[in-house]
Amino acid sequence: MSLRGGDPAEIGGYPLEARLGSGGMGTVFLARTASGRPVAIKLIHQQFAGDEEFRIRFRQEVAAARRVSGAFTAAVVDADPEAEHPWMATAYIEGHTLAQRIAKTGPLTGAELRILAIGLTEALRDIHRAGVVHRDLKPSNVVLSPEGPRVIDFGISRAADQQTLTMTGRVIGTPPFMSPEQLQAPRGVGPLSDVFSLGTLLVYAATGQGPFDADSPYMTAYQVVHEEPSLGDVPTALRAVVEPCLEKDPEARPSTDELLVRLRDLPTDLGGTPAGGVHAGRTRDMKTQHHLTTADTPPPTALTGVDTGTGTGAAIGRRLRRRWRPVLAAAVAVAAIGGGVAAVTSGGPDEPGTAGKGGGSDKGSIAAAPGAALPDGFEPWRKTVRGGREDIPDELRCVARGDALFCGGGGVVATRVRASDGSRVWTENSPGVPVQGMHLVGATNDTVFGYRFAAEDAPGGPATEVVALDAKHGTELWFVPSGAQSTAVTGRTRDAVVIGSSVITVDASNSRLEARDARSGSVTWKTPFPAGTRCSPVPAGARLYAMCAPGAELEASAVRNPTLHVVDRVKGTLGKAIAVKGPVVPMGVAGDALVFLRQHMEGPASAGYDGVARVSLTSPKVSYSRFAKTYDGTPGMGGGAVYLSGQTGLVTALDPATGRKKWSRQTSVEGASGPVAAAGALYFSSASGRVVALSPRDGEPLWTTDPRAQGLTGELGASPRVTVAGRAVVVAAAGNTLFAFDAAKPPKSR
Repeated sequence: MSLRGGDPAEIGGYPLEARLGSGGMGTVFLARTASGRPVAIKLIHQQFAGDEEFRIRFRQEVAAARRVSGAFTAAVVDADPEAEHPWMATAYIEGHTLAQRIAKTGPLTGAELRILAIGLTEALRDIHRAGVVHRDLKPSNVVLSPEGPRVIDFGISRAADQQTLTMTGRVIGTPPFMSPEQLQAPRGVGPLSDVFSLGTLLVYAATGQGPFDADSPYMTAYQVVHEEPSLGDVPTALRAVVEPCLEKDPEARPSTDELLVRLRDLPTDLGGTPAGGVHAGRTRDMKTQHHLTTADTPPPTALTGVDTGTGTGAAIGRRLRRRWRPVLAAAVAVAAIGGGVAAVTSGGPDEPGTAGKGGGSDKGSIAAAPGAALPDGFEPWRKTVRGGREDIPDELRCVARGDALFCGGGGVVATRVRASDGSRVWTENSPGVPVQGMHLVGATNDTVFGYRFAAEDAPGGPATEVVALDAKHGTELWFVPSGAQSTAVTGRTRDAVVIGSSVITVDASNSRLEARDARSGSVTWKTPFPAGTRCSPVPAGARLYAMCAPGAELEASAVRNPTLHVVDRVKGTLGKAIAVKGPVVPMGVAGDALVFLRQHMEGPASAGYDGVARVSLTSPKVSYSRFAKTYDGTPGMGGGAVYLSGQTGLVTALDPATGRKKWSRQTSVEGASGPVAAAGALYFSSASGRVVALSPRDGEPLWTTDPRAQGLTGELGASPRVTVAGRAVVVAAAGNTLFAFDAAKPPKSR
């Protein structure tokens, strides 16, 4: 929609390009930053600019939006609530609102409905964890982006610990999607009110109508408070999950964490509204952008923000961890982006069987090359590793050495089990020291290495240390205090790496690299960091690099000018510095280059990845390629390609040489990490234990399993959860559970 006469040419220094929509409280415009990035700017109507009560509400909206800017919401780029005409700029993404989508094509069904339900629940979970209650969750405030649903418009949200600001004589909210307590006592509204709204929203998504719809907003409000919901057209499996959300008593509703567990047990073939059902297939003229208004004026009893149905930019970013708190960061997302080895969750009673409908079809056989063999005597199995910390989710990871499977994480330094049947050979727990987390560094043929993060209240001693265990018996061979800064330098938890028969670590004072004989722990060389920098080891096949960052940039948590140095593996000497335009995250080797993903930053937060950098393994040459768009998700590399797995199951394959998209595939595996490339397939797995095998050529699903665990979606950036031993697929799970099945006979999908 083009600008109109009287529209400003710019707002806050951002040139305006188009009018995206207008509602009762303001207008949203499309604008550009100086670098050309599109943003959506909400400009408050003039008549409200002089209303101090409204300004207070707008300040609260800006504050709430800043607090929750993340993977499921709209990242705030800039704002000025004190301006003569208050405004706020957020990241802009394209996509219809849920209201527009249903008006255009009717109710959602199948995997699309399941993904929406999980994505919105995860969004609410993160919003509530930030201490915010949304209070206006409705179809026009949900944007269906390619990366998954995004929740927008925090115009009437509030911090959970603040008084609610009400305006005399007005009901704040939208009656068909409000909770009973919001209608009756809005000052007492808490997170469980949003759960009620989520239930109404999912009914609307599945049927095209709300569970309390009536001829007037007043009758609708009465039914919300006093009547039972109308759920006759809701698919049976979804109804069982949604119904508890619509309890009149807030305390009877499930929390978002409980709801996620129930949602992940839903089948992927959820039905929709029966043929000829109410609103099925209703359509009207639609615009192509989600930012356009669905109603120019709010409902009679609703006081909304800019009720344009706008996607004022669902943030495709995630907030960066506090980089100088590596102990806490690594404990929660142990081995972020593949540095170590971490977990899923304990599974249900079903055991893997023969491939069947919806799960392992006949295509399952092509996921394993003819030459791949199962470990001798293999049978599908599931085991629990005792001794771990159950309060650290998604922590185990494993590596395979023949029939030996070494796993570590949580409070378990390492355990060895047999890949053939899951029987335990030994387990080494963290002795005597309170640990904040553990992850597995790697293994040689005779030694296993773990990285231990001591808790903040640990009595003395190092905060972090590398531990070496005998692979045969599990006895501790040696340990050494270690630095913990790699996440700050590289974006990966990798303060120790195994390369050949050596272990490379950062010393406890974060001043040098040290190489040790893997078995004995004896020091073979020590190399100080270049002056004014701090470094992290980066393996590249048989090569070793030191990735370094200026101390001032690390202190500011903004590494923009990292350098790479080739490390002589025998002497430890550093080669000439190779400058790389940052921030970048090392991914691995493709062809003759070390590949990095380039992070796209929005202020101090990463908003995904917008390109690749390639450092030649044979020369100091560095080359760059941009992606066609910024991609959000968990990164991984395998089979010569870079992959990004979105929180709602979208997997995108990108060419590391050109930056071009090879393919994109929507899967039902939410919050997946991967890939693990083996036997002609790419394996991705979620924290719930759901696994999908994709064809490397075009992303075609070979098979998908059902969830086998009670885990929630893992941390964005988690390392792969799958380990392949011959033809056996081994999946790690929270609660320190492991399960394994034959890649040619994956578990049936019910």
